[in-house]
Amino acid sequence: MTDLALPYPVPRLYPLRALRALRALLRDKEDTAKVFEIMRALNGGATVKGYRRLLRTAPGAELAAARTEMAPILDDDAGMAKFAPGTVGAHYFAWKHAEGLSAEGLAEVSRSVNGAQPIDPANPYAWFGRRTRDIHDLWHVLSGYGRDGLGEASLVAFSFAQTGGMGWGFIALGAAVQAAKQREFGALRAIFEGWRRGRRAAWLLGEDYRHVLGEDLESARRRLRILPARAYPLAAT
Repeated sequence: MTDLALPYPVPRLYPLRALRALRALLRDKEDTAKVFEIMRALNGGATVKGYRRLLRTAPGAELAAARTEMAPILDDDAGMAKFAPGTVGAHYFAWKHAEGLSAEGLAEVSRSVNGAQPIDPANPYAWFGRRTRDIHDLWHVLSGYGRDGLGEASLVAFSFAQTGGMGWGFIALGAAVQAAKQREFGALRAIFEGWRRGRRAAWLLGEDYRHVLGEDLESARRRLRILPARAYPLAAT
């Protein structure tokens, strides 16, 4: 199975657009739309590479052929409530409700950024991008990073190591530079640790999250080589 003949070009990069969005994001870390602007401006090449990497294994090729959408699964409260205590699914379900989040809510922000430039939903790269977006909050649970500013910055660095997406790297670098300027060296260590943890972990984009949701959280972390965060809890207190 190959995507090399597919009629979908590699998305262009827009560095100046990303720089403007990053400046706004550093002023207001709650502006999630700016994150998606940066992703859209810089992550296209990494999305293509990630999708092609997925195709290089039999389980990955099956995922690509099925093109299962994760947002409806994660937002199915009746289904999520059935996961046994201690599983990834149970932890995610509790975390999502405690934070007042939904996968569809994140998707809506993403679509609002796209504006008048609709993306063909049949585009396999677009599917892979949606999948990456929709499992972001699952990575919060797996990594142990919270939704505070430092937790998001650390997860962004983790995500850069996992995906190779320049958008993630750009945000992580911006957060690190800001922490260094403010002499918040504990935060700087936490961001770097996020990147290092992402490098050492298994490739999470290749996982079938329908199965991961049913795994015991600590067992899943061990299997996926997600090491405990040391610097983040110290810097976040």
